[in-house]
Amino acid sequence: MNELLRSYGRGLTAVFVAAVLGWAALLILLPQVTMLERALTTPSRSLDSAVAATLVRDAETCANALKSYLPEDTPAAPAAPGGLAVPSASGMAVPSASGMAVPSAGGMAIPSAGGMGVPSMTGATAAGALRPYILQCDRADTRAALPSTAGATEYLNDRYGRDRLRVDPAQPVAAQIDAARAVMAEAEELFDLMRAEEATRSPWTLSNFGTLVQPVLIPLTAEMKAAEAADPWNRAFTLLGLRFERDGEIYQRIGLVTLTRTLGYAMLATLLALLLCYPVAYKVALATPPDRAVWLFLGLVIPYAIVELMRVYAWTAIIDNQGLLNGLLSWAGLTDEPVQFKRMPGTVFLVIVYTYVLFMVFPIFNVMSTLDRNQIEAARDLGAREWRVHWRVIMPHAKPGIAVGCIATFMLAAGAFSVPRIISSGLQAEWFSQTIYNKFFESENSNVGAAYSFGYTFVCFVIVAAFMAVMRTRLKDFARVR
Repeated sequence: MNELLRSYGRGLTAVFVAAVLGWAALLILLPQVTMLERALTTPSRSLDSAVAATLVRDAETCANALKSYLPEDTPAAPAAPGGLAVPSASGMAVPSASGMAVPSAGGMAIPSAGGMGVPSMTGATAAGALRPYILQCDRADTRAALPSTAGATEYLNDRYGRDRLRVDPAQPVAAQIDAARAVMAEAEELFDLMRAEEATRSPWTLSNFGTLVQPVLIPLTAEMKAAEAADPWNRAFTLLGLRFERDGEIYQRIGLVTLTRTLGYAMLATLLALLLCYPVAYKVALATPPDRAVWLFLGLVIPYAIVELMRVYAWTAIIDNQGLLNGLLSWAGLTDEPVQFKRMPGTVFLVIVYTYVLFMVFPIFNVMSTLDRNQIEAARDLGAREWRVHWRVIMPHAKPGIAVGCIATFMLAAGAFSVPRIISSGLQAEWFSQTIYNKFFESENSNVGAAYSFGYTFVCFVIVAAFMAVMRTRLKDFARVR
């Protein structure tokens, strides 16, 4: 700060500091605070009032759907053996598997496979006849379980001491419509009471973070259970407590399993990038004349002039079943069937390294280029072997660059979304970034998605801090990476 004041004066220094603080608040602090606020907010679908609101919609839909089955001066059809018949447009009825006939669009009733009637487009239901199955009518029942209860299940009508109201499919259609409207009126009244109660409660909760560690039942047959137990990943998850057996059933903490797998993949991708980029950086910085080093760097940079998404999609043409690699293998007679590269995690590692290689090689190169080559020559003159020159001279000097490259590559790999999604085409286990995306945009559960996102960021920062501690690297050491 003193150097800034001496160099630029108080005015320019104040502008610079204000710009940095504004940038940090707008692009770093504010998004994280917003994400944390959403993560600590109870999702609307988890509120008890959401049950009442859903009940209102179901009852209203049921009443509207039943109106189309009201009789229009049509006499009731004779009952078929085993149940009631529903007339078709042509006046013929065929009993369903459950004893209910269902009118078809072509004029004849068609039995349903599951024993439930399926309404037709033109059929009419006679007075007093059983209606075809309507999902919303089946759900129009005030005995609905509330989501906020723990342990014993509590029902909507029991909490407020109300009688149970439901749509009875055995009643005439007109009576069912009246019942649906009664359920809707009751649900609207209960919704208002619930919203008034919820307005007095604290909106904050940790339940969104709890879904990350919540175990989920995995239904498996005995054969599948034996096959799953032999999988190395499942063995590792069992040792970590992410997968366990209880009462003969297999449970798995799917959120933590995905998180652990993604972090492991990101670390492996970072290690692979380091193993590939360190020799390249050394070759360009210390083992090549400056005029030739320019051409080597151009070979690295030119491919990255293409948009990342286009480069990733280009890889799909290489690893596809009819792609370049399988074409070459087939032409050489090495395979009869296409190799499923999209099912191999190593393919994702390779593309991630290719995509983010510059973030590893540039920091290492920048630090290596500041090393006095006389130190390397002195070490060799003293009899040090090549590996010892790297271990005792080059690597200690390049440590800040290695740390920056590893941190950048790890964070990019851990947050990668397009690469695993496009390369695997859904044929591999999803990465945690895809899970967060699905929470926000597929299941529309942004509160849980925000909890996953904030927790993931925190875990990654902890890993980075631990890595810096192991490398004995401090933030001021990164100033050498220029």
